[in-house]
Amino acid sequence: MFKQFSLKVRRAETPFYRSVKNVAKTLWSGAIPLPRVLVPVVRPLFHLHSAMVRFLYWAAATFYVQPLFYSRCESVGRRVQVSRMPYVIGHTKFYIGNDVNFFGKVDVFSGALFDEPKLILKDRVDIGHNVVFVVNKEILIEEDVNVASGVRFMDSDAHPKDTMDRIADRPPKPEEVKPVRVCKYAWIGQNAFIMKGVTIGEGAIVGVNSVVVTDIPPYCLAMGNPARVVMKNLGSSENVSTSTRA
Repeated sequence: MFKQFSLKVRRAETPFYRSVKNVAKTLWSGAIPLPRVLVPVVRPLFHLHSAMVRFLYWAAATFYVQPLFYSRCESVGRRVQVSRMPYVIGHTKFYIGNDVNFFGKVDVFSGALFDEPKLILKDRVDIGHNVVFVVNKEILIEEDVNVASGVRFMDSDAHPKDTMDRIADRPPKPEEVKPVRVCKYAWIGQNAFIMKGVTIGEGAIVGVNSVVVTDIPPYCLAMGNPARVVMKNLGSSENVSTSTRA
């Protein structure tokens, strides 16, 4: 009986079954219209919901995520904000400065090549959402650097250059691992890749979706794959305020 009724509804054989099908589609999609007369009543509920969600995220970060992550670090400065628990694989040592902000998901991976791989984030570094650090030796990000969402930092290629070594699933050779340094005031654009051995100069800007395989001079704009300098003399250290952010 129900099977026959269901088939008639799906086929919309008559106006009645067509109406039943339309109501079912509306309910299933969740697109139930809200009468305008109810808007003044429902709208405060939206704001209440948003406030409760923000409060719960704040409470979880303040009383759970941050204390646990702090315990994993070698040193942590003042007013470090971590919104979500970083996903860490390996024995990376964390050195975090003052006023560092993690604005979302951050992943950190390290292998067993070296005893003490280091991730160093100095004062007032902002790390966006979905940022990945592959650190086997050292990645250093200096003061007042902004890192946008989706950026990848890698101080190795994660696999050896030699074909036979890759087939044998061996790790990269120690000489193939080279530290990464991002100097103060730099800005790393969304989804950029910063590869091994690279130094990003003071005040430099790396454009979105760029792949940086060579050093970027200070106060230059670099873009592309591989990244090339497309603009120079963006500013000078004389024009940059070294005052800390509140």
